[in-house]
Amino acid sequence: MAKNRFSEGAGPSQRQLRVGELIRRTLSDVLNRGDIHDPDLNRLSITVSEVRTSPDLKIATLYVLPLGGNNREEAIQGLKRNKHELRRALSKETTLKFTPDLRFLIDETFDRLDETRELFARDDVRRDLDEGEDEA
Repeated sequence: MAKNRFSEGAGPSQRQLRVGELIRRTLSDVLNRGDIHDPDLNRLSITVSEVRTSPDLKIATLYVLPLGGNNREEAIQGLKRNKHELRRALSKETTLKFTPDLRFLIDETFDRLDETRELFARDDVRRDLDEGEDEA
């Protein structure tokens, strides 16, 4: 089996990062302007926090979160329902050779941050951390 940089756990290339950021900014603008003709989607304020592209740039996974973290499923369904219109807007506003297929996932970064804060607030964890500082 041939080894490549992805089988060894390397991260995304500069090109993937650059294209992902271009897609993120463009679709954030499209959603903020309300360019999509779907009243259910337009009434939600959706943040596109990150876009990860496949190595061949044919698939873009958008990590999104509605304002306040509410209506998550409704936001995902609205984005999926309007995927073709979003791709068309992306195609019009960028100079990408190919417009990638769009996939949508809820960004759970903030949930993980809350869980981490709760973990560090626990008495047994704080005690262990304080003991570690005393040894240093």
